[in-house]
Amino acid sequence: MGWLIAKYLLTAGLIVLISEAAKRSEKMGALITALPLVTFSVLIWMYMEKQPTEKIGNYVGYVFWYVLPTMPMFLLFPVMLAKIGFWPTLGASALLTIACFGIEVLVLKHFGIELL
Repeated sequence: MGWLIAKYLLTAGLIVLISEAAKRSEKMGALITALPLVTFSVLIWMYMEKQPTEKIGNYVGYVFWYVLPTMPMFLLFPVMLAKIGFWPTLGASALLTIACFGIEVLVLKHFGIELL
């Protein structure tokens, strides 16, 4: 149980660190966010919990495919934010990401890659 609490505290601490850095400097916050710190944390947790290397490798491969449909959101969010406000932009970004993910799933299925 102590290990699980440590995981929660370290992971939550990472999010707090990034949000505090972003308050001071958007560039620094974005740089830290863009680093795959959460992915690295998960990889460390998986390794320390003695998960098979195949499972760890599969995880990283899926992360790659799941990150791709988020890219358009990062381009459109700043433009939409200035025009329609925060909450509508956040909702539209979520819908855009879901749509891009759906398209990705259909395209990758033709190449034998199953994401769902």
